[in-house]
Amino acid sequence: MKKPLMRIPYTELLPPPAIIPHTARSLPGAIAALQEFLHAPPPRDDLPRSTVVLTGAGLSVASGLADYRGTNGTYRVNKTYRPIYYHEFLANHEARKRYWTRSFLGWTTLRKAAPNAGHYAVRDLGRLGFVSSVVTQNVDSFHPRAHPEIPTLELHGYLRATVCTSCRGELARDVFQTELARLNPMWDTFLREAIATGALETEDPHERRARGIRVNPDGDVEVPGAPYTTFRYPACPRCLSSPPTLADGRRATVEVDNDGAWSPTSNAGILKPAVVMFGESIADSVKQAAEQAIDGAGKLLVLATSMATYSAWRLAKRAKDRGMPVAIVNIGGVRGEEVFFAGLDPNQTGTQGVRLEMSTDSLLPALVEQLQQPLLRNVEASAEAAAFLENDAAVFKNMLQ
Repeated sequence: MKKPLMRIPYTELLPPPAIIPHTARSLPGAIAALQEFLHAPPPRDDLPRSTVVLTGAGLSVASGLADYRGTNGTYRVNKTYRPIYYHEFLANHEARKRYWTRSFLGWTTLRKAAPNAGHYAVRDLGRLGFVSSVVTQNVDSFHPRAHPEIPTLELHGYLRATVCTSCRGELARDVFQTELARLNPMWDTFLREAIATGALETEDPHERRARGIRVNPDGDVEVPGAPYTTFRYPACPRCLSSPPTLADGRRATVEVDNDGAWSPTSNAGILKPAVVMFGESIADSVKQAAEQAIDGAGKLLVLATSMATYSAWRLAKRAKDRGMPVAIVNIGGVRGEEVFFAGLDPNQTGTQGVRLEMSTDSLLPALVEQLQQPLLRNVEASAEAAAFLENDAAVFKNMLQ
C-alpha cells in the first residue's frame, strides 16, 4: 500500500509551555490556580458561570491506552506508524482487510479498559456544579461511561459501533467482533493465544515489541509480517437484505461469499468504525453541537490534549474569541497555545487563565478533594448542630417530667 500523501500535523514535540500563573509549578500551586479559575465569575455578565471541558487522548493513558503525541505516544515510539485514511478505507478492499485485522486484535483489550481517576474527577466536578458539559476527541467512550449525567459530545465519534458507508446504519462493535471471529477462525485462535500469554496485557511498549506486537491508539494492534490479506469482514446486514440506491439511481450490489464475508463484487454495504477517520470530515450536526457546547459555558478547561487537530483547536479559539477564560492541563506543548493566554495580567492567580504541565490522573482527583472540603465542613457542622438540638430537646423533655 502506498504511503498516503496527506500530512499528519504536529508529530514532533511542541515547544514547552510557560506555566501560568508562575506559582502553579507544584501540585498545591496548581490546585490553587484551578480553584481560582473554577470559582471566579465569568468576566462578562452575559457569559454563563459553568465550565465546558475539552479532552484528548492523554486522559486515557492511565487506562492503559496508547496516545498519539505524548512523550511515549505512538508518533514517538513507532516512527513508521501511519493511520489509515478515509479515502483509502473506502477505495481499497486490501486496506480494509489490513485495518480490520489489526482492529480485531485490539478490540478485546480496548473493550476491557475502563475509565480512570481523571474521568471520574470530571464527573465529580460536574456534581459539584462546576462542569456543564464535555467535548472529547477520544473515541473510547470512557466519558459517557464515567459520567452519564453530564452531556458528552464525542467530537470524533466512537469505537463502540460500526457504521455503514452506504445506509449509515450502525452495528454494535461487539456483534461485529463476533462475526469477525467466525469468519477468521485462524486469527481468532491467534488472538486467544496472544491474550493467554499476556502479550496484549502489558503496558510496556518495549515488551510488546519484543513479543512481536505493536499497540497503537484506538485499538490498533500491529503484527509485523502478518498475512493481513487472508482476513475477511462481514457486509452491512441491512444493505445485504435490502440493497440501497446509489447516487446515480441504480440499485446497489451487495454480495457475500458462502460464509457471509463481504465480496469485492459489491459496490455498497461497507462497514467502517463509527469514528471520524483521518481525512474524513466531521458531520455538520456534530460541529454545530460542539459550538453550542462552547457557547453554553463561560469558561473552558482543556485536559490532556495538544489540540493538534484543527477540530479541537478551533473550539478553544472560539472560546477565547468569546472572551472565555481558558485553562489548559497537558504534559508537553499545545498547538498555538500563546493565543489563549495573550493579554493576561502577569499578576493574576488563575481567574483569567491557567496553564499547567501535570498528569490529569493525579491532579484532578486532588483538585476535587480540595473543592469538596467546604462541603464536608458544612455537613459536619450541620451534623453537630442537629446533635446539639437533639440533646437540648432531651434536656427540655427531662425537665418536664
